[in-house]
Amino acid sequence: MEVEIWSDVLCPFCYIGKRKFEKALQSFEHQNDIKVTWKSFQLDPDFENNTLNTEYSSYLETRKGWSKAQTQQILANVTQMAKDAGLDFHFESAIVANSYEAHRLLHFAKEENLQNKLKEVLLEAHFVKGFNIGDKNVLAELGKNIGLSDIIIERFMNSQEQSEEVQKDIYEAFQIGVKGVPFFVFDRKFAISGAQDSSVFLKALQQSFVESADQSADICDIDGNC
Repeated sequence: MEVEIWSDVLCPFCYIGKRKFEKALQSFEHQNDIKVTWKSFQLDPDFENNTLNTEYSSYLETRKGWSKAQTQQILANVTQMAKDAGLDFHFESAIVANSYEAHRLLHFAKEENLQNKLKEVLLEAHFVKGFNIGDKNVLAELGKNIGLSDIIIERFMNSQEQSEEVQKDIYEAFQIGVKGVPFFVFDRKFAISGAQDSSVFLKALQQSFVESADQSADICDIDGNC
C-alpha cells in the first residue's frame, strides 16, 4: 500500500509531521508493506535565492506581516512542538531558500531508492544544521552523503532533469485541493492534512490497509486466474 505525502523542505510542520507519521508506522503491524512516496509542494515558489542568506525570522516578519515579538513567540512554540516530536530546531540559523532544486533532487533520489533518506537529510540540513538547501553545491554534497556518486550528482545538478516531475506533483496537489502541507494520502482512499497526532496516522494506516486488502481479495485477473 502506498502513502503519498505532499511536503516542502522549508515547512517546519512537514518535519514534525514526518516524525509523527514515522512513529505511527513503527506501531503498524504491516509496516513492511507500506511504500512512502514524497511529493513536491512549494510554499513560496517565487522566492529568489540570494547571497544574503535570508534568516527565517526576518523572512516571516516580511511575508506574514508579523511583529518581531510575535514572530519570536511563534517560532518558540514551533520549536517546542518539534522538541516534543524528538527534533532540535534552530530557527536562528535556518536559511530561507527556494526549494525547487531540492525537490528535483528528491525525484532523482527516488529513482535510486534513496528518496526517504534524502528527505530526512534535507529537513535536518535546513532546520537543524542551518545549511542553504537552495545552493546546488550544498545539495550535491548532501546527495553524495546518502550514496549518490560524485559524477552522477554533478551531472544532475547541472541539468533540468526531473523538473517535469516536480511540476506534475504541484499540479496534482492543485487538482486534489491541497491547500497546505504536510498532506498525507493513504492508498488514494483517505487524506490527512497537517502534523496530526501519531494515533490519527495509525488509524488511517489501519483503515486504509484493511480496505486495500478487501479490494484485492476475491478477484480474477485477465488470464483467468482467480
